[in-house]
Amino acid sequence: MRLNQAVRQLKMGLSSSLVPVAVCVLFLLCCFTAGNNASASGLKLNYYSKSCPRAEEIIREQVHSHYEEHGNTAVSWLRALFHDCAVKSCDASLLLETDAARGVVSEQSSPRSFGMRNFKYIDAIKSAVERACPGTVSCADLLALAARDGVAVLGGPAGIPMRTGRRDATESYYGDVARYLPAHNDSVSAVLSRFAPMGVDAEGVVALLGAHSVGRVHCFNLVGRLYPAVDGAIEPSYGAYLRERCPTADAREDTRDVAYARNDRSTPMVIDNMYHRNLLKGRGLLLVDQRLATDPRTAPFVRKMAADNAYFHDRFAAALVRMSENAPLTGDKGEVRKDCKFVNS
Repeated sequence: MRLNQAVRQLKMGLSSSLVPVAVCVLFLLCCFTAGNNASASGLKLNYYSKSCPRAEEIIREQVHSHYEEHGNTAVSWLRALFHDCAVKSCDASLLLETDAARGVVSEQSSPRSFGMRNFKYIDAIKSAVERACPGTVSCADLLALAARDGVAVLGGPAGIPMRTGRRDATESYYGDVARYLPAHNDSVSAVLSRFAPMGVDAEGVVALLGAHSVGRVHCFNLVGRLYPAVDGAIEPSYGAYLRERCPTADAREDTRDVAYARNDRSTPMVIDNMYHRNLLKGRGLLLVDQRLATDPRTAPFVRKMAADNAYFHDRFAAALVRMSENAPLTGDKGEVRKDCKFVNS
């Protein structure tokens, strides 16, 4: 109201004393808009429309093909995008493998990356794109588009407007992973502070963590809530189920046959608001999940998303786009890798 009044008076010249105020407000709004656009500098829809017209179609076809053969790949792409974007930039640094000769230690070897898998199928998608358009489509864009298409096949929002034009990092950020990625037992304050630099607010965080409606969690990250006694915030029957899935407190992360529990027992392979509905029933799998339901900064959004799946999907799509545009490398920064596992020679 005040802004509109100031603008009207500025145009009419009725009060010179209001001119500085109006100009200042308008200037701040322009700067805010420019800041939002700057976060996605160099990114645009259909970036490859001329250089590789079928790029997005090829990636979509590959995502569907791998999903039909190995359903959990779609979950992997979504988790991989989060792990990549959360650590400094959406630049495919996560996909780099350890290369002693170049001094590269893979982010995949970090304890925070425990349980991540299916990277070999990223290579398959990259190969398909390379056959059509050699040296054109970045691994960072491939990962973002694969995550978007994976969300769709998992019953989440379809047609998310994912901008492209990212380039690939030439280094790994292994030493920074723990500093940037939230832990399973973090406080809500810690989680919000990690998402804030990406431009994701509390509502967006509650939506993005809704990705925990699919996939599974290894007992290594659960036993702290189950032993020696079950966390009082866990619904008793759910606590009993989790103890069946994780029968001992001695859950190690380095075993081949790792025990786990599904994030959602009702619709375990569908991105829906069962995650939020479960939180309200005391069925949050991770401690950080359950805390969202009681913290005053996030609880209202948990309740709203639990009551409205369409609202959850809308907020999830918006937050995913925002996260996917975190400090991308564009222009002449970085490179377009020929092989997602290694920097170009």
